[in-house]
Amino acid sequence: MTYTRFVQIGRVAMINYGPDRGKICTVIDIVDNNKAFVDGPVDITGVHRQKINFRRLTLTDIMVPIQRNPRQKTLKAALVKADAVNKWENTSLAKKLAQKAKRASLSDFDRFKVMVARKQKTSIVNTKSGTVSIFCQ
Repeated sequence: MTYTRFVQIGRVAMINYGPDRGKICTVIDIVDNNKAFVDGPVDITGVHRQKINFRRLTLTDIMVPIQRNPRQKTLKAALVKADAVNKWENTSLAKKLAQKAKRASLSDFDRFKVMVARKQKTSIVNTKSGTVSIFCQ
């Protein structure tokens, strides 16, 4: 298994720290050994053009064919053509983050309903498989 997610121009990444946490961006230029120049663009992902440290980026497998430092119009067209946003939404990381956000927004009663449903499911599975659990009755 060789490492394939390199910091390259056109690599789609997720910002994992700071005010834009959880948003995706595209690497449009490499500044030095520690920083990259990224852009959302704002219309699609909500990330402004900025310089960001590599430690604050989580690289994805998604690549967009662009030249170095494209205009926002060119970058937006390339993202739409490559269908990068839909590819991102279908990744396991994006699904996991969406599920985490959904669970965080649950109310106390919603968490109670989830707990009751989980107990009912466990009870049904245990009766079908023949095992008896002490906790589920």
